[in-house]
Amino acid sequence: MRSAVTISLVPEAKGGPFVFWGNLAENSRTARAIGFDAIEVFAPSPEALIEANLAAVLEENHLQLAALGTGAGWVRHRLTLTHPESEVRQQAIRFISRIIDAGAPHGAPAIIGSMQGRFDGPVDRSQALAWLAEGLQILGERAHNKGTTLLYEPLNRYETNLVNRIQDGVELLQQLETRSVRLLVDLFHANIEESSTANAIRTAGNLVGHVHFVDSNRRAPGSGQIRFDELRDALKTIGYQGYLSAEALPLPDPESAARLTLSAYRQLTQQG
Repeated sequence: MRSAVTISLVPEAKGGPFVFWGNLAENSRTARAIGFDAIEVFAPSPEALIEANLAAVLEENHLQLAALGTGAGWVRHRLTLTHPESEVRQQAIRFISRIIDAGAPHGAPAIIGSMQGRFDGPVDRSQALAWLAEGLQILGERAHNKGTTLLYEPLNRYETNLVNRIQDGVELLQQLETRSVRLLVDLFHANIEESSTANAIRTAGNLVGHVHFVDSNRRAPGSGQIRFDELRDALKTIGYQGYLSAEALPLPDPESAARLTLSAYRQLTQQG
C-alpha cells in the first residue's frame, strides 16, 4: 500500500476535507518533504492542472498522482450524472471525461463522488440509478480506452440518497459491462453507513480500488474512533495494493494533519 495526501485547487470548496489548499507546487514540496508517495488533486478543470504545471511538479518532487477528483463539476457548475435534464447529464459526462483524459498520462483514475447526484422531485431512485449506471458505463469505457480506471465513491446518507453502503456500490458496479470501474472506500462515509467496514471491504474484494484514509470525525487517522487494525487486516485479506489517501480536514493545521496521517499510515503498514 502507498500513501497519498489531498490538495484542493477549488476555492469554492474551501472548508471541505482536503489537507492542503491552493498552490500545487508549494504543497507538493511539503507533501514530499513529509514523506508521502503521491498526491490526490481536486482541480477546477483540466486547464487548471496545465496552468499549475502538474507534470513538472510531479517530476520535480518524485511524486505519483494517486487520483483526480471531479467534484468541481458539482460545486462550480451543478453538474451530476443523475440530473433530470439530459443535457446537464451530458455536460457532466463531458466534464468527467476531460478529467479522465488529464489523469490518464499519469496513470491516475478520476473519482466520481458528489457528481453522482441524488434523486428527488420528478426523478425516482430507480431512474436515477439507471442514469448513474449509464454514466459509469460510458466513463468506465473511456477510462479503459485511456489505459486507466474510474473510481466510484459511495457517500453517506447526508450527501446522497443513491448509494450509501459499500455492498450497494458492489451491486451497482456488477451491473456494468465494463470492468474498469472500481470502488473508492472512504472510511468517513463507511463509518456512518456500515455495521462493519472491515467486513464490507472483505466482501468488496478486488473491486476496492482506492481508500480515503481518514478517521470517524473526518480528521487525520488516530483522531477519532475507527479501529484501524481491523481495517488493515481486511485490506491485507483482499490483497489491496492501492493508495491510502488522506482526504481529511486540515486540523489542527494542514502540515500537522499531513504528519499525523503519515505517522498513522506507517504504523498501519508496518504492523501485521
